[in-house]
Amino acid sequence: MPLYEYKCRHCQSEFECLVLSSQENDPECPCCHKKGVDKLISAGSFRPHGIPTGAGGFSPPACAPKGG
Repeated sequence: MPLYEYKCRHCQSEFECLVLSSQENDPECPCCHKKGVDKLISAGSFRPHGIPTGAGGFSPPACAPKGG
């Protein structure tokens, strides 16, 4: 169950909401109780897989050989 950040289009308040996998619609604003929110992109929701390169990209992680 991911935690998403939203911003209300009506009152401009920002809030977090735990979204259930069975929930299809965006939540209503807890401040003004209206529908119409935009999902925000937060730093916590972006996690690249790999090792940072100097050029601003990511390369695949190196695999460690299995020891015997």
